Amino acid sequence: MIKITYLGHASFQVTADGTHILIDPYLNGNPAAPFKPEEAQADYILVTHGHGDHIGDTVAIAKRTGATAVSNAEISRWLSAQGVATHGMHIGGGHQFSFGYAKLTHALHGSSLPDGSYGGNPGGFLLKLRDGKNFYFAGDTGLFGDMRLIGDEGLTAAFIPIGDNYTMGPDDALKAVEFLRPKLVVPMHYDTFAVIEQDVGAWKARVEAETGVAVRVMASGDTLEF
Repeated sequence: MIKITYLGHASFQVTADGTHILIDPYLNGNPAAPFKPEEAQADYILVTHGHGDHIGDTVAIAKRTGATAVSNAEISRWLSAQGVATHGMHIGGGHQFSFGYAKLTHALHGSSLPDGSYGGNPGGFLLKLRDGKNFYFAGDTGLFGDMRLIGDEGLTAAFIPIGDNYTMGPDDALKAVEFLRPKLVVPMHYDTFAVIEQDVGAWKARVEAETGVAVRVMASGDTLEF
């Protein structure tokens, strides 16, 4: 069984065959986080880009748990310098890990690190897990046409931002659903701050009516099972 728990903002925990995978673990400073960094379990930490609300508590969690951080090569070098075990990748590349196959995908955003250093290109992750289940975690991104190619993978679920201002807004996120064609879509990266507040209920209704794709609005701490 695969379990995916929403940790608020754009943070998730994926549990696959007993392996704990954190994605963009922004817990300290995240008002919706269901637990503290010192309570987090992790074997792997996937980091989409270097902004503080995504790389978050990666260093503290990885040092405590011994987790391997997976990200682009620039962020991986930065984390390695802080004593974190890393696996560096680049966009378009993938690797077979113990939990399944992870591919680093394109994203339209920025990626400076918390200390202002260069964080390489931002990305998202396509996870190919057991029984042919594929999950797309978009990270922070604007709409781009090659989402159609990600959709060609046959997505069990897609986790996409809808907050606008820093990422896609509701209109572009709806278009992203059309491109991705997942069985299920989960909105993220909204309502954490005033500038990204959205009417997620209205977005859900519109997406389901116009695309036929099911939308699951997750509260922090909610878990999906596949």
